[in-house]
Amino acid sequence: MATKAEEPTSAPANKNTEAGEHEAVPEETDPVADALVTLTIVLPDPDAEKIQIPVSTQEQVHEIRQSIIDLPSALRYTCFHLEHNGQKINDFVPLSEIPDLGTEPEFRVVQDPYTEKEARIHLVRIRELIGAAGDRTDTTQGVLSGASLFETVTHDAQQQANAEQAQSPVKDYDFAAAPSLTSLVPMFTGTPPKTVKTISLSPWNPPPPHLRQRGHLLYLLVGTNEGEQYQITAHVSGFFVNKSSNAKFDPFPKPAPKAAAAHSLLDLLPQISASFAETFAQLQEHSNSRDPLATFQISNAIPASPWAVPAPTSSLCTHVPDATRPQEPYLLSGVDNQDTLRDWNEEFTSAKELPKESVQDRVFRERLINKLFADYNDAAVRGAVMIARDEIPPLNPTECRDAQIFVYNNIFFSFGADGVGTFTSEGGDDAARVATGKDIAGVQLVNQLDIDGLYTPATVLVDYLGKRIVAQSIVPGIFRQPEPGESQIDYGALDGKDAVAADERFTEVFATLSKSLRVKKHPVWDKEGKRFDLEGSVETKGLMGTDGRKYALDLYRITPLDINWLEEDDDEDDESTTYPHRMTVLRPELIDIYARFKMRQFVNEELARNGVSNDNKAKVEDAAEEGEESAEAKAAKQKEDEEAKAKTQEAVSKFKFALNPDAFSGQQPKTDEEKAEWAEDEKNVRAVGQYLRDNIIPELLKELTESDISFPMDGQSLSRLLHKRGINVRYLGTIAWLCTDDRLACLRELCIQDMITRSFKHVAAKYLRALPVFATTACVAHLLNCLLGHQLNNKPAAVVDESLKGLYPDADWSFEKVTPESLREEIEAQALKRFRHELEGKWYNFTRPNQQLREVCLRLGIQLEARDYSYTAAQSTEEPQAENKPETTKTSGQANGQADGKKKKKSKAREASPAKPAASAARTTTFIPDDIVDIVPVVKHSCPRSALAEEALEAGRLSLMQGQKKLGQELLLESLSLHEQIYGILHPEVARVYNTLSMLYYNLDDKEAAVELARKAIVVAERTVGVDSAETLLNYLNLSLFLHQTGDSKNALVYTKHALKLWKIIYGPDHPDSITTLNNAAVMLQHVKGYHESRLWFEESLRVCESVFGKQSVNSATLLFQLAQALALDHDSKAAVNRMRESYNVFHAELGPEDKNTKEAETWLEQLTQNAVSIAKHAKDAQAKRIRSGIRFPTSASSGVVEPAAVRTASQVDSRSVDELIKFIEGGDQQSKPSKKRPAQGNPKRRGRAAN
Repeated sequence: MATKAEEPTSAPANKNTEAGEHEAVPEETDPVADALVTLTIVLPDPDAEKIQIPVSTQEQVHEIRQSIIDLPSALRYTCFHLEHNGQKINDFVPLSEIPDLGTEPEFRVVQDPYTEKEARIHLVRIRELIGAAGDRTDTTQGVLSGASLFETVTHDAQQQANAEQAQSPVKDYDFAAAPSLTSLVPMFTGTPPKTVKTISLSPWNPPPPHLRQRGHLLYLLVGTNEGEQYQITAHVSGFFVNKSSNAKFDPFPKPAPKAAAAHSLLDLLPQISASFAETFAQLQEHSNSRDPLATFQISNAIPASPWAVPAPTSSLCTHVPDATRPQEPYLLSGVDNQDTLRDWNEEFTSAKELPKESVQDRVFRERLINKLFADYNDAAVRGAVMIARDEIPPLNPTECRDAQIFVYNNIFFSFGADGVGTFTSEGGDDAARVATGKDIAGVQLVNQLDIDGLYTPATVLVDYLGKRIVAQSIVPGIFRQPEPGESQIDYGALDGKDAVAADERFTEVFATLSKSLRVKKHPVWDKEGKRFDLEGSVETKGLMGTDGRKYALDLYRITPLDINWLEEDDDEDDESTTYPHRMTVLRPELIDIYARFKMRQFVNEELARNGVSNDNKAKVEDAAEEGEESAEAKAAKQKEDEEAKAKTQEAVSKFKFALNPDAFSGQQPKTDEEKAEWAEDEKNVRAVGQYLRDNIIPELLKELTESDISFPMDGQSLSRLLHKRGINVRYLGTIAWLCTDDRLACLRELCIQDMITRSFKHVAAKYLRALPVFATTACVAHLLNCLLGHQLNNKPAAVVDESLKGLYPDADWSFEKVTPESLREEIEAQALKRFRHELEGKWYNFTRPNQQLREVCLRLGIQLEARDYSYTAAQSTEEPQAENKPETTKTSGQANGQADGKKKKKSKAREASPAKPAASAARTTTFIPDDIVDIVPVVKHSCPRSALAEEALEAGRLSLMQGQKKLGQELLLESLSLHEQIYGILHPEVARVYNTLSMLYYNLDDKEAAVELARKAIVVAERTVGVDSAETLLNYLNLSLFLHQTGDSKNALVYTKHALKLWKIIYGPDHPDSITTLNNAAVMLQHVKGYHESRLWFEESLRVCESVFGKQSVNSATLLFQLAQALALDHDSKAAVNRMRESYNVFHAELGPEDKNTKEAETWLEQLTQNAVSIAKHAKDAQAKRIRSGIRFPTSASSGVVEPAAVRTASQVDSRSVDELIKFIEGGDQQSKPSKKRPAQGNPKRRGRAAN
């Protein structure tokens, strides 16, 4: 809507709107009365000051230990234990269990002797501290993973502010300019100071046996900045310089005066390098100058990998020599990887069995589970990448490729394909691929339910180089060969569906699961016709592990089939239009929505039958009407409310709703009673699918048409919106077909774009999966040329090194034969088959190629070099000119008038991501293989969200809604603390809670806290979700609004400008929700007295609004109203009158003459008209006076258009006869603010407050 979103914008989140579910939460999540103690830490250094830290008695000692390691004064200590009253403290007990603790305990840090493992850990730690670790080449996370642009944007703002105090941050903003992809690359922050040249393992490693017996652990080699080289021995007692050289082995201490020894390397290095102390201090200063959130390592989440990255030659990607880089696997994991070899399943199941009675129990349990999932996801992704690159041998090498299985790092891997024929009747490889995606969603759902006694294998899904790989923790007994007559599966289908097992031990836990998932207990039959009553789908299996635990497997069919979709196939014999598989299950969200719908129906019917008597109702209503609020009337009303509430609760308790997940799946009931029950089950399932079509989708389109909800911006936000409403992505074609209203043009475009992207993904995967790794960049570049670059070169040729093709006789090189025409045919076929949508016209001539490119890259994990790609011959001829004139290609669309500081900053950014003019001039295609910098895995995981943290957040919201402000704020702070404790700081869920809390604090009028939380939300979202994600954009918009409300409109405009740049990259120009952002920016410009720029931004907002809603809409009328005021402020009286007249006419036609908007517009029209007449009369008199005195001015000076002379003339007239705004126009300075609020109050469609 034209005036929407002037309230903070909410990022997508799962919200529970039923307050009744949270009534008991405040008591549960209210901060426990943990004793807070002040802990004094005494370091081994006698000169060091004692450190005091406040801690909770519920904290574990190892957490205190980690806090000490992170303290600036204790950086050197890694190998130590803590003592209290002379007694060593166990690291894994809470403080409360330490005897005689007191309120101010003193812990002493006591250094321990090193082991080889501790020495390795110390070396890794010190290398990172002193900046000697160099760059790491990560095989799974790609280039610049976890990058942030916030520092770059803030730096730009500071540079501009320092250069030109008076200039507007958006001066000469070009609304039509497309941002350069280089603007997605962060600035180069400079090379940190070097403290040492090298520090690595010595070639004399490992110590020989006789010296190992004497305490030698490792030998190190240190090269100092002075050019000296030292051999160092890591001993159980610490580190010392030895007498070895590159040619002679003598690992014993050097004699005085060259002797040097210390317990920590950080203390040894200053003894051998005179410059170390100074350079280390400079390094710390360099590190402290950056935002900690932008530099901390991401350890509890998967970092976001940007799709547009700097060139390999960029300063940001410099590959420096580091002798220790290839040694890191040994340093981190030990010999034979023993340190990181973990029994994942045992760790997960043991963590799940931890107590959860108290809040602290739940915090510890959920934090441990989240950390386990983070470690497991990282290990699983690394293993999957190695398998896709053929670096791990299969357990069954004689099987076909799709049937091969792997075990690596105690994780079981398999391909998401139908290698053994399990899904032959369901659709083969397509069905198997979908089943793996549904399975991981089912596993995550079961993990979220957290049912006691029911376990699932930790599951990760990795899409990489066209292959889908499933990683699962190994369930004990899964590889056990069953005895003859026995079965490996204890519950569910065996051998397809020929046999069924129904072990009673699983009945209870599966019944609990089914109740939560609204699954009906139902009969199934084996091939002999024997009946089994199962609590879940026959496809869902139960396995009793050899550890005695019950495991749920194959959770891809926890909801019924969407039979309505399957039955729509017109011609099942025509494979070109038949849906590729039968795994068309309904979404769990849809089941929940439909269940709530049926419950409302049921409750209303029950209340209609057993409601409060009409007599009582009439008495209460009469008393209210007569104003006789007597005690009797109040009591009667209260009693009636209590009775209604009790009856509602009683009706809800009677309601039952469950679906048969095996309906329409081939089961054959035997008796008439069974057939009748089955028919009823099928009827219910069919009704849910029909409800989706008849209610859910139309309601969504209606809400979007009326702008009750925000429009999605890209494929990811579109998927989130559909999934939240229970709509499967296969309905994209249906939604696009239903988008007939012009207001839904944005949604239609996004649906078509997403269908093309998903279809291209399937086509590309077909060509990529059979290629060697070295050829994947050539394949991707060729396919992108066929999709997006055909207007530049309609006959692109794949660039492959022919000399290497002969090394891979089994590879499939068919991608070389792909042409733009054949690719279009394949995409059209996929879209028709998967979405039942026929791509019409010349859909392949993309009007938004960069946006299509972004979608494809994100979907396939492609990292492209950030540069301005030429999609047409015209762009190709323009490109060298643009590169020669960088000032004309500013990402913000600025043309001239930039500050010197800004230009310097931009030149730095270009140095970080240099353009390549020579290559551009020689290009014959849009993309070349070198443009594909990397391909990263696309990952889905099964980690559940923290129930405890979400409960506290919902309880805080509920308290605020009930007016309990103090309790609400306490709960919000508790929720924030819980999120940070459980997830760590750098996690997508923490970014979302920062954003949510910033809006809540904004509404509580604590704007400073709102600004700080909004800043954090931006950085964390950029690093974990993406620098150009829709969530990040919304966070920038919120920050700009909060800053404006604190009076910092200039910086607010900087972040608004960046958000608009992101919007152009994500969606392109003219997104419906950008209307409000443009409108808000215009109001901000008025606050910094940028009246002319403000007018231009109002005009752009109006243009977009009219293109979306039409010229005769109330939204357009509201913007006309505001534009008229802006024109008056800009001294264009004639245009102001015309715009206000247009606004009045629309209000009059749409809302009627009596509406307050119409009346207010009429009042303003009269005042502006009077003022325009007065100005014109005065200008005419002034001109006549000049003529009489012999002075002539151009006639335009008297027109009221913005010219300096006219402004000076108009500002002197008629200031006594107009209201507040007119006074301001005519020279007043303080009266404009109240007038800006008037249109906001007058527009009935307005849902937010203006940025006034």
